[in-house]
Amino acid sequence: MAIRVFLADDQALVRSGFRMLIDSEDDLEVVGEAPDGAQAVRALLADPADVVLMDIRMPVMDGVEATRRIVEARLGTKVLVLTTFDLDEYAFAALKAGASGFLLKDARPVDLLNAIRNVAAGDAVVAPSTTRRLLDHVAPTLSPTPGEHDPRFALLTEREREVLLEVATGATNAEIAQNLYMAEGTVKTHIGRLLTKLQARDRVGLVLFAYENGLAGR
Repeated sequence: MAIRVFLADDQALVRSGFRMLIDSEDDLEVVGEAPDGAQAVRALLADPADVVLMDIRMPVMDGVEATRRIVEARLGTKVLVLTTFDLDEYAFAALKAGASGFLLKDARPVDLLNAIRNVAAGDAVVAPSTTRRLLDHVAPTLSPTPGEHDPRFALLTEREREVLLEVATGATNAEIAQNLYMAEGTVKTHIGRLLTKLQARDRVGLVLFAYENGLAGR
């Protein structure tokens, strides 16, 4: 079945462009759209999509609050945030609210399509290098008191900590495998264990955990 995509953007021309691009793919289909966050939330509560492309700055309700409500409703809808700026604190707030990743609006069409597919499949990081730059920008506000870590950190093995730090740099599974001299399948196993132990929704959650606990970005 095709991946069901919902569009939330206050610019009709932007929505139209996304719709044409997405509907041109056999495995993707646009099932709805909204010009603001409030309408998007109402529509998705009534008929959840697989992925919502969420603009950040919209009238009535912005993308951050809309993301929070969609995630809290446990609809199974993944949120992919669209932002104009790669150092946008609003995009970071959306990640904190539960978005599965973010993408710049000027991304190549192929990158947007692959991002939708990746997010729908549960692979949360989109444009890892951009995620890294964003988190580096806000890292000073996340760092805890030196020596203080979330108690869940103690549950990790040394290897899992190494993998976590690699994830926080924006490394892909293939890059982690190369850097740590392990099979890519083993990397996926470690990431699965990290998600469980740290109670993270997805890979973005792992990155946030690392930064919030002063384990990365220094």
